[in-house]
Amino acid sequence: MPLSLDLAVLEPFAYIGVLVFVLVVTLPLQLVLKARVYSKPLRLVISLIPMLVLFLIWDFYAIDRGHWFFDEDRVTGLTIGILPIEELLFFITVPIASLLTFEAVRSIKGWSAGDEGKAKS
Repeated sequence: MPLSLDLAVLEPFAYIGVLVFVLVVTLPLQLVLKARVYSKPLRLVISLIPMLVLFLIWDFYAIDRGHWFFDEDRVTGLTIGILPIEELLFFITVPIASLLTFEAVRSIKGWSAGDEGKAKS
């Protein structure tokens, strides 16, 4: 008898699965290309906060007004008020992936961010 897997049980994790995929695919940018995003946590948090505040306010408003919704079959059901936790994680994951990409390009190109410190003589 062949083993069958009911993939429907995975549907609530579809959104989180995409976010994990994004982080896994961009992780080599930190490890191989020395993107230095995770090694500078304060800079990362300072970069995320303004965007998080703006987009979370917008998301709460859009959901409340019925302009935006989430497929309940593809989210876990964990929420912050009316906001699925996956949406909060999206607003953290995608900017981190963007920063990793930018910093990897900057590393390859040798562009300075101005915070590298002075070279020791």
